[in-house]
Amino acid sequence: MELPADRGVDQMRDATWALLDGAYAAGIRWVDTARSYGRAEEFLGEWLAERMPAGLTISSKWGYTYVGDWRLDAPVHEVKEHSLVRYRGQWEETRALLGDRLSVYQVHSLTVDSPLFNDVQLQEALAEAAAQGVRVGFSTSGPEQAATIRRAMGLEVSGTRLFSTVQSTWNILETSAGAALAEAHAAGLHVLLKEVLANGRLAVRPPNALADMASDQGIGTDALALAAALSRPWADTVLIGAVSPSQLEANLAAARVSLDDQEQDVLAALSVTPERYWRERSELRWV
Repeated sequence: MELPADRGVDQMRDATWALLDGAYAAGIRWVDTARSYGRAEEFLGEWLAERMPAGLTISSKWGYTYVGDWRLDAPVHEVKEHSLVRYRGQWEETRALLGDRLSVYQVHSLTVDSPLFNDVQLQEALAEAAAQGVRVGFSTSGPEQAATIRRAMGLEVSGTRLFSTVQSTWNILETSAGAALAEAHAAGLHVLLKEVLANGRLAVRPPNALADMASDQGIGTDALALAAALSRPWADTVLIGAVSPSQLEANLAAARVSLDDQEQDVLAALSVTPERYWRERSELRWV
């Protein structure tokens, strides 16, 4: 376990700052967070104020409220609501913590049946943020990511496309959003990939074929899985979920990996149906 043994606020703040320091020193220039990630925006805002790093893109997300009260055994960790009231409240909270360093604000885990698609006032409020210079985007989750991406791409306010970024789950197990993300990239949206290590599964219990290939190349399975994501021509930014400097170093080995066609075919064969992937993901426990 790479997180501090003591999960107190001070210890988690220190761990966050150590990771951010290492990432910035390594050349990483995009930091992604969310209102529902505990005190992540708070920790990031404090780090930004102290370090004053240049050239960073900061993205965050609204739509979930963190209710876990800093407890791993909480019966509910976050509550989802895509409403105008929730957006306006969380917009103010995010701006209070990140100020004008916020570059991108995304709808958190948009789904094809989200009330946002029929809420004209909410769409207009999001367009106001875009008019103020903050890029507006959305993230997706669940087995219908592709349908959600395509529906969201069609949203317009006053004749202008509403969203300019999309952040979706893509990894060698869950590839179903790939074609839709390629369409989004071609249409000019900035495509971010998340959960590239399948919430850690590809690092701690990888498929045998992935483990064998990584062993042959002398790298970790995390780096190999990340390299597969980096090789997607439509992926503009690949997010990593390292929680310590050592994990960060291991992940960054992906930048030195080149996959040939045969290796790509082996990895492609590991894909499962989105229904299976998201069912198994829902069974993971909080750690």
